[in-house]
Amino acid sequence: MASYKVEICGVNTSKLPLLKNQEKEELFERILKGDKVARETYIKGNLRLVLSIIQRFSNNNENVDDLFQIGCIGLMKAVDNFDVTQGVKFSTYAVPMIIGEIRRYLRDNNSIRVSRSLRDIAYKAIYTKEAMMKQSDKEPTIQDIANELGVKSEDIVYAMDAVQSPVSLYEPVYTEGGDTLYIMDQISDKKNKEEKWVQDISVKEALKQLNQREYDIIAMRFFQGKTQMEVAREVHISQAQVSRLEKNALKNMRKYLS
Repeated sequence: MASYKVEICGVNTSKLPLLKNQEKEELFERILKGDKVARETYIKGNLRLVLSIIQRFSNNNENVDDLFQIGCIGLMKAVDNFDVTQGVKFSTYAVPMIIGEIRRYLRDNNSIRVSRSLRDIAYKAIYTKEAMMKQSDKEPTIQDIANELGVKSEDIVYAMDAVQSPVSLYEPVYTEGGDTLYIMDQISDKKNKEEKWVQDISVKEALKQLNQREYDIIAMRFFQGKTQMEVAREVHISQAQVSRLEKNALKNMRKYLS
């Protein structure tokens, strides 16, 4: 926090409270019952999260007080919409919402000239996306949004790009307990997931090509983590035989996969 003044929006940042996990759980139980005092306490206990996030926007030459206020709006939205049954930490859920709120503010006050028509399409797309997600409980595609608005999908992509500022995947967004959360940590790698899925299917098919003894040996060696000696004792053959059968099984699997 050294790059910021001690007081932001009249708040002494050096004296902000820090909630313990048990306190957070107890407060949220009260929040769910409509306790407004608990809600205010929970928000104050997470203001450090907002402070941490606004640091990454220090190069935007924006007023820190303004960014803090906007970040607090994102924090309040996160508190009001957080679902404790999803099994995720509040900070993990809140970070994207706070960033999103700040980015919307920066977009609206962007000094780069973007045509009114593009801005209109972009904002309509954002609101339409949120409305469709509330209705169907799933994220709509660009084409879905385009159909809803009656415009080309290319126009929506172009409009959204025009109103967004580029960010680095390696930019830190939050640090808690010495662990830093980067933007790239919150982005799933669909390509790798798909490749792994295909590989898993291929390996299963390759295993089907083995005879029962070879299959059992490969399963014990590579899925159960047993040594060749342990496998030998279990199937009542010598270690040399296990080694030979294992090599032959792997050779057949490689041949099938190649």
